Amino acid sequence: MSELIKHSFNRYIGIDYSGAETPDSSLKGLRVYEASCDSLPVEVAPPPSTRKYWTRRGLAGWLAERLPEDVPTIVGIDHGFSFPLRYFEVHHLKPDWPGFLDDFQVHWPTDAEHTYVDFIRHGSCGKAEARSGNARWRRITEERVRAKSVFHFDVPGSVAKSTHAGLPWLRYLRNQLGERVLFWPFDGWEIPAGKSAMVEVYPSLWSKSYPREGRTSDQHDAYVAATWLRQVDADGSLGDFLKPSILPGEYHVARVEGWILGVM
Repeated sequence: MSELIKHSFNRYIGIDYSGAETPDSSLKGLRVYEASCDSLPVEVAPPPSTRKYWTRRGLAGWLAERLPEDVPTIVGIDHGFSFPLRYFEVHHLKPDWPGFLDDFQVHWPTDAEHTYVDFIRHGSCGKAEARSGNARWRRITEERVRAKSVFHFDVPGSVAKSTHAGLPWLRYLRNQLGERVLFWPFDGWEIPAGKSAMVEVYPSLWSKSYPREGRTSDQHDAYVAATWLRQVDADGSLGDFLKPSILPGEYHVARVEGWILGVM
């Protein structure tokens, strides 16, 4: 008789994020897929409204409603959760992630109504000049996987805009959910049994391993994120990915910069 598989989670949500337009814009590039232990990922449509696609504000509100449910859930989002340590040093910030989120939102209020990321970038609002980054600065996890910097705007495959758009919503979710959800690895490298978690993912790591099956690239990235999370939880390898093999001194840095789940 085969052993019964013990899952750490019961629900897997993959999100392909978008930093386009405003927090209340209906974004074709913002896609959500959800799976369970017993079912493959299916696309989740936004709640009925005049908007056809998800908005960043609507998605944050939906997650704030879903994650407190008594269903251990892991959510993978494909934008940076923090910035390189060099950013903290240059701007004389404490190496503290919650404090970083507060400071970032003050200078880059990309969650404000009618606000494009580019409005703040180019000085129309916000205080970007006081909290700028350099495209040559990269986090350890980005160097490891050769991903682009979170400050590398206006190039194909860049996550700079989605990262700058998404960070205030991570802050919103953290404030709404408190200790009910673990933000990995900032709150710790291990996820306690029965607890939900939010993690940074990089679907390009796995997208070619799964057939496209008619999905757009945005749909496929969200699908792949949910599929991979479900797969590694089922086969027992998730725990290994939650404890990546990095140098002892790098663990402290990664608790500030964040880490892409799946990068070993």
